[in-house]
Order: sequence, then structure tokens, then C-alpha cells
Amino acid sequence: MATRAAHRRERIYVDGEWLETDDALSVSDLADGGTFAQVVAAGPAEVRTALESAHEIKPELRQTSVVERAEWCEQIAVGLREREEELTEVIVREAGKPISSARGEVEQAAKRFDRAAEEARNIVSKGEFREGSTASHEGWQAIVKHEPIGAVLCVTPYNYPLATTALQVAPALAAGNSVLLKPASKTPISAAILADVISEVDGIPDGAFHFLPGNVSEIGDLLSGDDRINAIAMTGSSGAGKHIARESGMANLHMELGGNAPAIVFDDADLDDVAGNCVKGSLKYAGQRCSAVSRVLAHESVHDDLVERIDRTMDSWAAGDLFDEDTAFGPLISESQAEWVQELVDDAVETGADLVRGGARRAPEGVPDELADQFFEPTLLANVPHDARIVDEEQFGPVAAVTTFADEDEAVDLANGSDLALDAAVFTADYDRAMRLADLVDAGAVRINGAPSHGLGDIPFGGNKNSGTGREGLDASIHEMLRTKSIIL
Repeated sequence: MATRAAHRRERIYVDGEWLETDDALSVSDLADGGTFAQVVAAGPAEVRTALESAHEIKPELRQTSVVERAEWCEQIAVGLREREEELTEVIVREAGKPISSARGEVEQAAKRFDRAAEEARNIVSKGEFREGSTASHEGWQAIVKHEPIGAVLCVTPYNYPLATTALQVAPALAAGNSVLLKPASKTPISAAILADVISEVDGIPDGAFHFLPGNVSEIGDLLSGDDRINAIAMTGSSGAGKHIARESGMANLHMELGGNAPAIVFDDADLDDVAGNCVKGSLKYAGQRCSAVSRVLAHESVHDDLVERIDRTMDSWAAGDLFDEDTAFGPLISESQAEWVQELVDDAVETGADLVRGGARRAPEGVPDELADQFFEPTLLANVPHDARIVDEEQFGPVAAVTTFADEDEAVDLANGSDLALDAAVFTADYDRAMRLADLVDAGAVRINGAPSHGLGDIPFGGNKNSGTGREGLDASIHEMLRTKSIIL
């Protein structure tokens, strides 16, 4: 276990200045208990200043070259790597993430800034030349070019507090926009370090980046409802996304929201491989991922065999000291989240599911008392009835819920029955079936013979239905944060 860092206090960053206010948010230490940091809370006055500054800087940013902006991103990547040890410890403590995952998140964030620089050079430098193709426009010539969309509000989640922030901020800056960052209130410290890194970058003008932690009830609508915001990148719950959509007016929305990914398993699949993928998909970061495998739809002929294999595979997954390299996962982000997972598990059992293992809040030895109720055991449910809530609702907990289907039609109906449609997986040895199901399943991404994963952002990802709008990814996000202008000769 690492020695706890001295209690730290981070400030907000507005118009090139670090500011204090009378209010602050306390950040819980999910490794050792207690509070390990505070961050100054932005209020309406600071938000209004940031909005005006971000708006006024737009013309200046529009005149910067893609070469300049790419260099900013590369400097940020260097700065993140220089502070890897500090960032790793912060992510462990504020997000409750095992150190091996936290370390990987820092490197992923740095790579996203590097790659945003590459993608911006590739995208922004490539305009189009067109000629009129109708009689009334014969002889017309046009240049279609890219330009920044304006001011981008980035609203980031607690589960990947640095990597997802990088996935939003890096494309926005690389495209030449001003950025207002509103981090999750439970995990703002890694974002504060990112803000510090950005503030030291040569050439970024004051007003191009603002760091605005605060209570969403006080500043959320003020940010998302302002007409000077041209685009909103948001990762979070479907409920929060819908609220922002109602407030946002004409802003371009780019939101990755809730998920309830089904893993559809056919009788010709490699069941050992399926079990490994489903357990990792369900238990990684205690299931607190939008792309987590939330439900396993198993062909009725392999259900029992698959459940046995999943049960054995779960033996190697255990909670423990977050600073131990071998720890698989830690606590849930809050006691209320643990209560939610318990509610869904209890409902499934009451509806008729078999509880194979887990099913309760239970902490490993040595956990501080104030964190004990945030741990949820690795849980396996079998023969889950189709009408159990866990089949349709997002759980965000370490639970594999296995249900059955009789044929392809029923599998598709079950997979598409939720109002969440972010990710899905299909396990089969039949290529034609795999491609057929990939077409029929309503999801933003379908992984064949593997658990859903968004990776670095090379491939566009995002959701349908209540799982979001637009697509994220490095090049996809840059496109979302640019607008085109046609110059007709």
C-alpha cells in the first residue's frame, strides 16, 4: 500500500488564471478511506467569466495553424508522462482503480493527445475541391475547408477520469476550439493535473482552456444552456445526457451515454474463451464501464456448461489493496452505487434467477470501515428470467447475469429489448451468422468473439437509442468538433 500523499487542494483555471472561491468539493480516498484532496468549486460568476473568455478567443484560435495546435497536444502528452507516478496514485485514490489499470490509463491519455495531433494534421489539412455539375452551376468551382466549431464544453465521467477527459479535450484543442472542462465531482483531481499541464504549454492563449469543477446543480445548466457553447462532448448516464440535450439549444451534441451490453453466445462458440471474455467484460473496474458485459445471452443448450466455466474463471478475480499489482478490482465509486447493484441482483433472484456466487456487499480484510459498504462481491446469476430488471437496465457493478435463448430470432429480440444500445458481442464459429447478427443487433458497436472494448479510439464508437448521439474516437471526435465552409468561385 502506498503512503498517502499529503492532503492537496486544487484550484479552478479560468482565462489563464488559477482562482480560489469560498466553496470546495471534497474528494474521497477509495484506497485508504477518508478524504485525500479538495478542489475549489466554480460558481456562477467564474462560469460566466469562462464562457465570455472562451467566446472571445474563438477568432484568435481560428487563425492558429494545425501545426501549432498539434504541437500543443504533443507538449501535453509529454507533460502527462512526466507526471505519470503522481497521476497514477491520484487515479487509484479518487476512482478506486487498481494501480495496474490506473497506470495504463495515464499512458492511454498521453497517447490520445499524441494521436489527436496526428489526426488533426491529417483531417484539417485535407479540404475538397468541387466543380458545379448542373447546367445552372456550370463553371462554378468551390473549395470546401474545415474550421473550428467554436467553444466546446467537455463533461467527463468518474470511471476513466483522465483517459476519457483526454478523448474529449485533445480533439477539441487539436481542431482549434476553446475548451471548458467540467469534470466529474467525484474524480476531479486527475483533471486538475491535466489542467496544470495545459497551463504550462507554450503558445496556448489565455481563454483557450478552462477547468471548471463544481456542483452540477449550480453550474451545469449555466454551462450547457449558454448560446456561446457550440458543441458539447459528454460521457455519462442517459438521464444526464437527456437533460443536457434539453438545455443545449443549437449546440452540436457528441455524447456517449449508458450501456447494457449483451454477449450473445451460440452453441458452436469456444466456451472457455467466452467465459474469459465475459468475466473480464463484467468484472473489470468492478463493472463500472459503459461497455461492460452486463448480460450473457447463452443458447439454451450451452447455458449450464457456460455458467460452470464462468464460475471457475471468477475464482481468480478478487478485490484487495489497490496498490497491489495483482489486485483485480476495488470498491464501487459510492455506497449508493453499491445499493443500486444490490437492488438489481435482489430483483433478479426474487424474479427466479439462480444465485451461483456472490450477491452481496462484502469487503476484503483490511478495508477501512468507511469503505466496507462500497465493495460488491463478484456475482454470477444463472437462468435469469427475461423480465428481470438486470436484463434491461444498466447495472455498473461486478455482475454477470446469464439468461437463455432458443434461436437467433429470440437472441436478437433479447439483445434489442433494452433502451440502451451502446455495445454488444457475438460469440460463434460461424462467419455468416456472426455478420448476420452484427447487422441485426441494434448497437453502436458489435464485437465478434471478444468482449466490447473502445481502446485508444482508432475505431468510432458511440450508442444508439438512449446510449447517446454522435460518435467518439480520435478522428471521429475531431470531425464532430469541426465545421465545414464552402468557398465558391
